[in-house]
Amino acid sequence: MTTYTAFDHHAVVANGDMAAMIAAQREAMPRGVNLLIYDDLTGQVRDVDLRDAPPPSRGRPKLGVKAREITLLPRHWDWLAGQKGGASAVLRRLVDAEIQRSAGSRSDHTRQTTTYAFISSIGGDLPDFEEASRCLFANDWMGFATKIAAWPKDVRDYALMLAREQT
Repeated sequence: MTTYTAFDHHAVVANGDMAAMIAAQREAMPRGVNLLIYDDLTGQVRDVDLRDAPPPSRGRPKLGVKAREITLLPRHWDWLAGQKGGASAVLRRLVDAEIQRSAGSRSDHTRQTTTYAFISSIGGDLPDFEEASRCLFANDWMGFATKIAAWPKDVRDYALMLAREQT
């Protein structure tokens, strides 16, 4: 399940699934506050649509199934056709196996880009931002932690959480 963290300026106001983010944004609206909601996996800002829910889509929406297009070479389709359960089931098993294999071992590049997406969005004007960014992309995790030590607590803690190997 994807989780999110909502910030009001430099303070965390909510954590949880998208339903929690919608509730937090609705609560903030009367105060004229537009929360910044971050995807905990990517560090990217996510928009919250407060309008009525769209009509159900194709697939199995209660299971979170989304129909999307993928492109494979003919040899891939041929191989998939010969597998038990059909192409979708095989692809889900392959992806699940890779997720399990790589669980808890996000690459340095992923950690860097995720963390940078967050800090550049919320902390570009904070002290030592440039130096912290340099440390981040140099894999100097101790230097990064030192450079952001004076940042607001919630921003600092979230950035460090994103920079850790496991989220």
